[in-house]
Amino acid sequence: MKDDYDNLLNEAYKKVKPIEHSERFEIPKVQGHLEGNKTILTNLPQIATHIRRDFNHLLKFLLKELATSGAFKQNRVILQRKIPSSKINAKIEGYVKEFVVCRECTKPDTEFIKDKGFLFVHCLACGAKHSVRSKI
Repeated sequence: MKDDYDNLLNEAYKKVKPIEHSERFEIPKVQGHLEGNKTILTNLPQIATHIRRDFNHLLKFLLKELATSGAFKQNRVILQRKIPSSKINAKIEGYVKEFVVCRECTKPDTEFIKDKGFLFVHCLACGAKHSVRSKI
């Protein structure tokens, strides 16, 4: 009797599709190209919208982290030196880790709130609130 149950259970497990663990929140990869000594990024505003953060805050962070100057013109970001996209993507991931993802529950459902001159990330999922560096 027990062998029949075990055989049926094993057959059922074979028919069940394994659960694929995929992130609900994926950061879009930066798109752009090089023009001479400049790097042109074409989808940075869309990335800022996707992670629900102010575009200017993200741009200021990137310019500081990449140690370059840049400007936003004609719906694209122009960086004043050649920078590989892998490095820019790594900096965007660092931004998301520091300013978007909750440190408690690791969900991206957060918002910025200011309280007495300090900037906090408030998680809408678990209610946690943690401070972030406000000087970028």
